[in-house]
Amino acid sequence: MPKRNYGFEKRQKELNRQQKQEEKRQRRLERSDASPEEDGEAEEAPPETPRAHQRLSGTGEPEG
Repeated sequence: MPKRNYGFEKRQKELNRQQKQEEKRQRRLERSDASPEEDGEAEEAPPETPRAHQRLSGTGEPEG
């Protein structure tokens, strides 16, 4: 029975991982590029939401 070539298997796994990451990056770029073009104008930034660990006073300012 032939001996397993772990180095080859590892390299193939790394190449597959890199290919998947590159495809994912391309999809993200396409998605981010397509969003503003679909509406014809840039979207406004969503309003900021307070962080979970900060409490807001009645004026909307963080209390400490």
